[in-house]
Amino acid sequence: MSEFLSLHGKRGLVVGVANEDSIAWACAKAFRELGAELALTYVNDKARPYVEPLARRVGASLFEPCDVREEGQLEAVFRRIEQEWGGLDFVLHSIAFAPREDLHSRVVDCSQAGFLQAMDVSCHSFLRMARLAEPLMHDGGALLTVSFYGAEKVVDDYNLMGPVKAALEASVRYAAAELGPQGIRVHALSPGPLRTRAASGISRFDELLERARERAPQESLADINDVGAMAALLVSDRAKTLTGNTTYIDAGYHIVG
Repeated sequence: MSEFLSLHGKRGLVVGVANEDSIAWACAKAFRELGAELALTYVNDKARPYVEPLARRVGASLFEPCDVREEGQLEAVFRRIEQEWGGLDFVLHSIAFAPREDLHSRVVDCSQAGFLQAMDVSCHSFLRMARLAEPLMHDGGALLTVSFYGAEKVVDDYNLMGPVKAALEASVRYAAAELGPQGIRVHALSPGPLRTRAASGISRFDELLERARERAPQESLADINDVGAMAALLVSDRAKTLTGNTTYIDAGYHIVG
């Protein structure tokens, strides 16, 4: 364990692990390698066989179902954390969803129901987690979520998720301002295009990856472990004066017009 960067004694909740290729998994590994104790969730019984072995690999103390669309499940996770741990130091929110037909249509053509569902799962659930975590962060803490460059610039085929992620980044800033007096820091992680299961739903994603690789100043793409390393830094005490930021992990992709 690094003496410079340690999460020893900290406890964190990771929401969004789906498989070994997911951003949330890379973050969970990074947290654990630096000494954090973890709680992991799985979205449903179909996902559990894929996530449970990963929870064991990081020695997760708590392993709970959590589909934010199901009434009461998210609240149950935080009740369990309060009962078992009594407090919480950090949360990683790494979930997003939009109905396929709405995701693949023009933004102006998306349905009201699809827009509301995408906003609820991908954005409002983060605010719900912040509200539930606040009373458990007795000595302050950190809240992280995952965004994408399509929140601020139009990215071909990103479609509905662009406005949704823009709302998420704005929510990060407002939550940082509101929770700052309690010592709670709030961040959005913004990696470049990554080959994850969630990304597979985006039309022509391979083309998006290649365009990003060609444009990035480093002529490469970040991977999920790069995101995990940044997440670990941001939840650590080394980042205690940082909050409200969108942090890019994208080989410089975002600076190129």
